[in-house]
Amino acid sequence: MKVLLVGSGGREHALAASLAASPLLTGLYCAPGNGGMAGLGGKTQCVAIPATDFAGLANFACKTGIDFAVIAADAQLVGGLWDVLEDAGIKSLGPSRAAAVLEGSKGFIKDLCMDAGIPTAAYRRFRTPEFAKSYARTLGQTGGYPVVIKADGLAAGKGVIIAQNEKEADDAIAFMFDGGFGESGAEIVVEEFMVGEEASFFALSDGTNVVKLAGAQDHKRAFDGDTGPNTGGMGAYSPAPVLTAALEDVAMTQFIRPTIAAMAKRGLNYMGVVYLGLMITKDGPKLVEYNCRFGDPEAQVLLPRLKTDLLTLLLAARNGTLKTLEPAWRDDVALTVVMASGGYPGAYEKGAEITGLDEAAALPGVAIFHAGTERRDGKTFAVGGRVLDVTATGRSVAEARDRAYAAVAKIHWPGCFHRTDIGWRALSRKGNA
Repeated sequence: MKVLLVGSGGREHALAASLAASPLLTGLYCAPGNGGMAGLGGKTQCVAIPATDFAGLANFACKTGIDFAVIAADAQLVGGLWDVLEDAGIKSLGPSRAAAVLEGSKGFIKDLCMDAGIPTAAYRRFRTPEFAKSYARTLGQTGGYPVVIKADGLAAGKGVIIAQNEKEADDAIAFMFDGGFGESGAEIVVEEFMVGEEASFFALSDGTNVVKLAGAQDHKRAFDGDTGPNTGGMGAYSPAPVLTAALEDVAMTQFIRPTIAAMAKRGLNYMGVVYLGLMITKDGPKLVEYNCRFGDPEAQVLLPRLKTDLLTLLLAARNGTLKTLEPAWRDDVALTVVMASGGYPGAYEKGAEITGLDEAAALPGVAIFHAGTERRDGKTFAVGGRVLDVTATGRSVAEARDRAYAAVAKIHWPGCFHRTDIGWRALSRKGNA
């Protein structure tokens, strides 16, 4: 089977590594791919077609005889690449453009969840700054600051600002309506700040059947101690001790299945990955957000633990046969540390050579997924904000962490940085050290 994988980040490298191991695979084409995917070799090759070139991707898929396409990133799903490929006769992992509203509009999903009785934070949607600022002040006075300001649309994982006081709330609202996140901020959501522990849980839907995958815990802030600006994610681990078996059942029965059913009632048949962001509060779990793809960097710790063939699972989601499958998982813990370019998530320099990759990858239990790299003349260069996901597995969070940081210590390029406390929540729990 020939597979087209669309995307170029760390998530896509992790997907490529898993897909490349499938006995069903005869060829894997990564468009456009990155330096890590280019290094997989064998049945895998990168093709220089941008993920934004929908017509070019469809044309390539038809000419190459692609049997199945995996669309990994939110922008392509929300933009309708699934529809373009399916219209060209290429079976693809969705959702469709219409169903990708699950991630494409935070306000829509908040409305849907409120209608369906799915727990989430108090909120309102706004298209003008004056009323948004007034509501933020009301939340700040009744519940106390901080309050949360969200761009309604996609913003590369950075469209959330936690305002600590009235001025910060006013500034955040003005920033979004002034185009700080482009068209994504033409409408915003203002909501109460939830206190608790956040975790991510994943499932797979074929439109009728939904099967649970696994959970993970991400680290969104740029610096140690969960400080600094929000990022696309600076590290993760799986499984997450906070997501007990009982809580995973709640995630399926009270959140994911009712949401998929509520979307179906609105004529939105959802097929593909379901990413549920949960806040575990003193009053129970509440919805933070939904995404319509594997997380990044969560995919980099979920996929190394997956025993079931990934391609078989994804094909079942597309073909409506998930009810015949139950994914199996390895007992090991996986933990990943993101290495980023200096300045990220703001402006950063590109083009520095990365050293130490081979030495790091040779350590036991270590896999390095490339997020923003380029290969030239046998060398690897940093060309993105998040550059590498240094992943390790172990019998415990502590062992996986120690292996990952031992690998990180061998890798360098000018200005690179990383958090040194990935896994701290899990390690603070008894039995994980």
